[in-house]
Amino acid sequence: MNTGKLTVTTPSDREIVVTRVLNAPKKMVFQCLTTPKLLQRWMLGPPGWTMPVCEFEAKAGGMFRYVWRNADGVDMGMSGTIVEFSPYDRIVHTETFDADTSGGRTEVTSDFIEANGQTTLAMTIVYGSKEARDGAMASGMTGGMEMGYERLDALLGELA
Repeated sequence: MNTGKLTVTTPSDREIVVTRVLNAPKKMVFQCLTTPKLLQRWMLGPPGWTMPVCEFEAKAGGMFRYVWRNADGVDMGMSGTIVEFSPYDRIVHTETFDADTSGGRTEVTSDFIEANGQTTLAMTIVYGSKEARDGAMASGMTGGMEMGYERLDALLGELA
């Protein structure tokens, strides 16, 4: 497997599946997706963005809140609820952006699959409608995600 390549598919009218191989065991990857101080270091998207608010309650029924800020001081917030929390294997959560840029609540399933010391992070995002899914695809979100995953690769290397 090769790291460093984001794969994006649309298996149905309402879904986006984003897959990325990371050069670290799944326990480390899982920690980086569930620990606020680590999330703030990599989940930033394009250069110039920060995450001044990062709250994550790591349990089923837990809540999370992220607020990103761009270089112009404009905030973008998102909140959600953790539906399923299976340490090192799967997280299922709902999410809604404050500005409702994704057409309402979405459900996201993140699976962590380890092989040969690498982890495939497979994220399935289910939108409320085809229009919402298409709007997300057109927003450039996957480009921002890839920039974040590049930072995550660097952070995982640092933590190893």
